[in-house]
Amino acid sequence: MYTKIIEYLENKNISIVGYGKEGKSTYNFIRKYLPNQKLTIIDNNDKLIENNPELREDENLDFVLGIDALNNLKIYDVIIKAPGVKFKDLDISEFKDKITSELDLALRFFKNNIIGITGTKGKSTTTSLIYKVFKEQNYDAYLLGNIGIPIFDYIDQINEKSKLIIEMGAPQLEFITASPHISIVLNLFEEHLDYFGTKDKYFLSKMNAFKYQNENDYGFYLGSNETLNNYILKGNYKSKLYNISDMKIDNDFITLNNKKLYNINDERLLLGKHNLSNIMFVLYLSEVLGLDLNKTIKTINTFEGLEHRMEYVGIFNGIKFYNDAIATIPDACINACETLNPDTLIFGGMDRGIDYSDLIEYFNKSKISNFICMPDTGYKISDKLKNKNVYKIENLKDAVAKAKEVTKKICVMSPAAPSYNAFKNFEEKGTLYKKYIKEG
Repeated sequence: MYTKIIEYLENKNISIVGYGKEGKSTYNFIRKYLPNQKLTIIDNNDKLIENNPELREDENLDFVLGIDALNNLKIYDVIIKAPGVKFKDLDISEFKDKITSELDLALRFFKNNIIGITGTKGKSTTTSLIYKVFKEQNYDAYLLGNIGIPIFDYIDQINEKSKLIIEMGAPQLEFITASPHISIVLNLFEEHLDYFGTKDKYFLSKMNAFKYQNENDYGFYLGSNETLNNYILKGNYKSKLYNISDMKIDNDFITLNNKKLYNINDERLLLGKHNLSNIMFVLYLSEVLGLDLNKTIKTINTFEGLEHRMEYVGIFNGIKFYNDAIATIPDACINACETLNPDTLIFGGMDRGIDYSDLIEYFNKSKISNFICMPDTGYKISDKLKNKNVYKIENLKDAVAKAKEVTKKICVMSPAAPSYNAFKNFEEKGTLYKKYIKEG
């Protein structure tokens, strides 16, 4: 099936914009099947060749590097953009139709194989859970996309019956020209303003998951999320849309059209009300697609969750520690606090300019005793916390030390902000947090 992509790319003037994990995947895929194709790698890192000396051996490869690397994109026939590259400040009017990506190319040529999951929060957990449901029901399934596995790493292994379970981030969705056969939009909350500039542009990017669907496609969404529901109402989407809010919890059972699907008192490893919502998406999808419900339930109950998502680190100095580094927005932090009931919260990260008033109100009403505030947003919020023990700590190692000093029962790190002001990503932050806890 991958040959359709190769045929499309052959004999075109191609640029790969952004040479991170996905850019490397794109390059390796093209080189595998089009070894003599002229390519240009465009990246703002002027030391890219120095850091990747193997690229010097490619005689059919050109480079445009440095701070002005994006200045002349219109000369290319195909612009394969990595999700980390921002076009927010560019005038793309002359080349918008040339912009594509790994996700867009996969959707153009085999959308019917794709189940795409997006949303501001919960998408990695839900994507992984759906993937495990299909694998445990003997499908040829692949877990790909924003979760950290580039689509082109496995694209030449799929066949007509394969299921591509793809986590779709807003930057990946921004320029797509086709939507998945099955799209799931979990929720919409304010996020990524540094990337998109406005809330509306961010939300509309997410809604591209439904935009190009037709009457033979399926869409699942949470109608009780007011922002998402408003975009659904004005979207004029053509696919069969299923509102997860049509599901009910009745006498401890999740029901759909009066059919009992799942006992919420079943022992499971995914904690919290937000994960119950994620479970509902999986159950509804399982019903619509006619999967084995008993096997789906077994998968749900044995699913261990993902690293850095309300992850139990262990008991140290008599304190239970949890790592929720993935929580980069206020609502995710609130979910962690309501689920885990900490007496100490470590929070704070890069300031993206979003509104923290609801989070501040929640903090002041909560039973959390100790707030360990880290730059930048933690410092910004610290002065607004009343009748609490507030500690402004500059680095993570000292934050963990302070937590060990003041916590009586439970400490949670849930930043409510991205980590890019001090760390490569949330994974690095979460990994270091666990390391500092275990150092004693």
